[in-house]
Amino acid sequence: MSHTGPTPAFILVRPQMGENIGAAARAMLNFGLDRMRVVSPRDGWPNPKAVAMASGAGRLLDEAGHFGSVPDALADCDYVFATTARPRDITKVVVTPEQAMMQARAITAEGGKVAVMFGPERAGLENDDVVRANAIVSVPVNPAFPSLNLAQCVLLMAYEWGRQVTDVPAEVMAMAGTDWASQIEVEKLGDHYEEVLDQARFFYPEDKAEVMKTNLRNLWSRMPLTRADIQVFHGMMRQMKRWKERG
Repeated sequence: MSHTGPTPAFILVRPQMGENIGAAARAMLNFGLDRMRVVSPRDGWPNPKAVAMASGAGRLLDEAGHFGSVPDALADCDYVFATTARPRDITKVVVTPEQAMMQARAITAEGGKVAVMFGPERAGLENDDVVRANAIVSVPVNPAFPSLNLAQCVLLMAYEWGRQVTDVPAEVMAMAGTDWASQIEVEKLGDHYEEVLDQARFFYPEDKAEVMKTNLRNLWSRMPLTRADIQVFHGMMRQMKRWKERG
């Protein structure tokens, strides 16, 4: 499938209904988006119900990436948005769908790779997924009825992408042109720190270890890290290990 230009990848995380996957494919193609990734769909992949619902957008499903985990699906991305309609106890930059897609336009125009994550129908993205995003897209729904159908959420984001003009604010373009670290680089940085801090018995007591690790992951993804920043943090930890070994 030929792309009309750089576009964000829409990542469906653990989707449950094939019909929603197919409807999401149609919504994406309506607005010129053709990069779908599917993570651990409940009913396996490929999904006949998704193909039936996709109708003319079936070719998008044929080329959709299939991944076993969120980190794998995000590995080559430079900037990630996580969509959510409910409050989170995670400190993260929060933007509207319009702001998110304006930023996505700027980043892709500079050659960067953007992803937008959508959670499963029942409860949305889990915190372990959200901590890997750089920013949260908060959909302004009725707080008394915050549930938003997966395909509808995809349609909303695709519409905002489609209606954005190329006249992106200068400050957004300037940020987009920075040599940001990719998600796989941030993931490996997190692995490095977890490994060393585990050895140092930092994650204590044991019953709080997972929460501490999640908070640390969120710290890395929340920081706008460049590739140079990543190397500095790796170097700091390597030097500390050398210092301890010499002592």
